[in-house]
Amino acid sequence: MPSPFPGMDPYLEQADLWQDVHETMITAARAFLVPQVRPGYIVRLEEQIYIRERPEDEQELVGTADVAVGRGAGLVPAAAEATLVAPVRGRLGAAVEEQRLSFIEVRDRRDRTVITVIELLSPSNKRGEDRVQYLAKRDRLLASPVSLVEIDLLRGGRRLPVEGLPQCDYYALVSQPGERPDVGLWPIRLRDRLPVLPIPLRPAEPPARLDLQEVLHRVYDEAGFADHIYAGQPDPPLRPEDAAWAQPLVPPP
Repeated sequence: MPSPFPGMDPYLEQADLWQDVHETMITAARAFLVPQVRPGYIVRLEEQIYIRERPEDEQELVGTADVAVGRGAGLVPAAAEATLVAPVRGRLGAAVEEQRLSFIEVRDRRDRTVITVIELLSPSNKRGEDRVQYLAKRDRLLASPVSLVEIDLLRGGRRLPVEGLPQCDYYALVSQPGERPDVGLWPIRLRDRLPVLPIPLRPAEPPARLDLQEVLHRVYDEAGFADHIYAGQPDPPLRPEDAAWAQPLVPPP
């Protein structure tokens, strides 16, 4: 079944859930586009890798760990401990965390030229060094002949710079080379249906259509999010008037 919310479901914005939401939405968006643009275009999933070093006392969730290490007891007999002393002591560097974020490239099938890049923002794109890296990537795209579609479905974090964007909870933008520095903007409020975005192709061809609401409903249903995301409250919290509006929409436990 679809999400009970008419637009973005704020319960999907939880930090420990967003990686799953992000990857499944990007995959679903690709599946939505492929039938519209084949055989003239290739729709590819690519990855941006973010690597950072963090001090041991900083406890901020960034991504998911590949390996879980449990704490055991009694692994080395007490009598043997004195004989298992390393001859030299060293030190490892700071723990390194890696996060992989997928995005979409629409390429011309004939020469593999990138026509459009579609980015769905994550919390890491909106803070710290990762924000700097993402904005540098955005600047490179805007200086190229590639169209950029940028989608922000997160109320939290520091909004990326977009001139002329009115007050809203979420947004999408479409930047085409022939229109820069102007961009098309879709400001979205919590109670709004998510928009249908034009996905630019070659200049002489009509754009493809990306129905964000349809993509979200597909992901919500296929991933079974209804079974486990409503135990707490949305993160970040809703405004009081929005919380009162949202409460009747939340499925019973």
